[in-house]
This record gives sequence, C-alpha cells and structure tokens, in this order.
Amino acid sequence: MAVEPEAKKSRVELREGIVLGMGNPLLDISATVDKDFLDKYGLDANNAILADEKHQPLYKEMVDKFNVEYIPGGATQNSMRVAQWLLGKDAKTTSFMGCIGKDEFGKILSKKATEAGVNVNYLIHEKEPTGTCAVCITGKHRSLVANLAAANCYKKESHLDKPENWAFVEKAQYVYISGFFLTVSPDSIVKIGKHAAEKDKLFMMNLSAPFLCQAFKKPMMEALPYVDILFGNESEAAVFAKEQDFGTEDVKEIAKKMAELTKVNGSRQRIVVITQGKEPTIVIKDGKVTEYPIIPIKEEDIVDTNGAGDAFVGGFISQLAQGKPIDECVRCGHYAANYMIQQSGVTMTQLPNFS
Repeated sequence: MAVEPEAKKSRVELREGIVLGMGNPLLDISATVDKDFLDKYGLDANNAILADEKHQPLYKEMVDKFNVEYIPGGATQNSMRVAQWLLGKDAKTTSFMGCIGKDEFGKILSKKATEAGVNVNYLIHEKEPTGTCAVCITGKHRSLVANLAAANCYKKESHLDKPENWAFVEKAQYVYISGFFLTVSPDSIVKIGKHAAEKDKLFMMNLSAPFLCQAFKKPMMEALPYVDILFGNESEAAVFAKEQDFGTEDVKEIAKKMAELTKVNGSRQRIVVITQGKEPTIVIKDGKVTEYPIIPIKEEDIVDTNGAGDAFVGGFISQLAQGKPIDECVRCGHYAANYMIQQSGVTMTQLPNFS
C-alpha cells in the first residue's frame, strides 16, 4: 500500500517499529560558556561543526571550567525521542540505529533512549569511545562541536547488511536520517533510500548543517533522489542554493527548486519543509507554497535553542506516522520546538499536551 502523507488515520496502523531513525548517537556535554571560549576555538554562536584537532582540548576545558550537564543527544536520536514522547513511550513506535562505544557513555545513551520508549539497535564498537557533542550555550544561542568517535565507525557491512538488523528497516514504514550521517555511512543511506522507493515507503532527510551542503555535497546529492520529505532551515537552504547554482536567495524559490530536483519514486512529489526561527515555516507540497506561523514566545521564556530543529522533526513525524495531514504535522512540529526551547537541552520532563 502506498504511504500518503495526507492519508486518513484509519488507513495507518500505528504499530511497533513503524518509524526508524538512523544517525550519530552522541552524548551532549552542555554548558553555558562565554564569548572568549567561543573565540578561543573559532566557534560561531549558532552553528554546528565536526571537531578537528584544535577542538580536542575543548571538551575537558568545558568540564573543568563550566557547570556541565550530560544529556543524550545526536540529531536523529533526539528526533526519535521527541516523536516517541508525543506518541507515548509504551507504544514503542520508533527504532534507532547508530554506533556507540563499549563504555559508560554508551550505557547512558542506551538507557536514556530505552527509557524514552525508543527501541535502540546499536552497533557497539569495541575500541572507539561513544561520541560526544559539546553544546556551547551563549545567551539564546548554541554552538555544537561534535566529536563523532564511535558514531563515525558505523559500517553498512558490519551492521545494516545483517538480516537481524535489516529487519528493522523492513518493519518501518517511515524512515528519517539526518544529514550528519552523510559523513559516516552514505552507502547505508542510499541502500535504505532504494528500499523505501521500491516498497513505496516514506523516506525523509535533513540538510542538518550548512557545511554538509558544501563539504559533503556529492553524497548528499546521491541520496536526495530517494528523499520524499526534505527538512532544513533558512541558513542551510541558502548554502544549498549557492552550491547548486539556483541563482536565487529567496527561500520560497529555493524550496521550490529543491522539491523539483530529480526524484526516484514518482508516485508522489517531494515535500520540502524549511524552518526559519521566529519567521513562518515554509512548506512546498505539490508545487504549492504554504507558510505556517510559529507559536509566539516571549524572549525571557527561551532557555536554550539547542535541539529546536530536532524537536520540530520529531513532532512532525509523530503526526505523520498517524496519517495526519501536513498542516497537523507542522503544527505539532511547532509545538515540540516551542516546548524544547523552554528546556535545557532535549529533555522531556513533562507529559505532552498537544491536541
């Protein structure tokens, strides 16, 4: 049966493992830092990068100098946790694949995700430690510095190709992979994308960060033909447009052009969803542009913008998996993002009240 984003709820069986996420499981080391700290490591106030050699001392300095908090993270895993939170943790609707180390951080990640109701299926690396992400908070902004470590060791042939693991893909009807996984296992993304196209499942991806649209443009464009729903924000869209020579800086036009790029599964047109912070979210569906205003929030109520994009995707997917229309998916995405920016990190301390 073809999966239609606008399907009625009665046509969709909300069952165990219907949503699968694949990405880089990381333990967030979160702290409020100062501008001098950002400047020392060449960090922008609101950006996401991969750690290189000069960033290696950063993690210890954060722990030594600031009041840090350890929070389970990684973009896709965050989205799965949020989706499961909204669907009810006992439903076990979501699954997640990635690579962690055989260490205490890995145990924490597994425990937290499982407690949230996400069925984790990790490849466990014997030597590399579990990946970490420095979340450097300044005011309402955050700079993310990911040290992938074990997360960078995910191998298709070591995990995805094995029948017991591929069974998670077979079981899923909706698959979401963040763009960050392009740096780790693009062949896994393409394999799952091909499967989704052949079985008429819904395959989703996120641009995730401006640098991915540049440094990992080739694997991104190899995966894109399989993408049914593409997420991103205005900064990522601008860089993507420049790299693809779209010849426009208008976000709506960029989103239209993204939707029109080559697509393998012709049974439905690509949907493009671009968030813009405080500005309305732009959605391209069937060539039509729709703008969705966000939920207003007072500046003083914003605690931490870290994870707002991950939460939006989680909220969106939670409704999509129930066969809700795109309007409802976006509305729940805005609800989840609004909730998350009032928390420190991607933490769900209350039951959701979305209705």
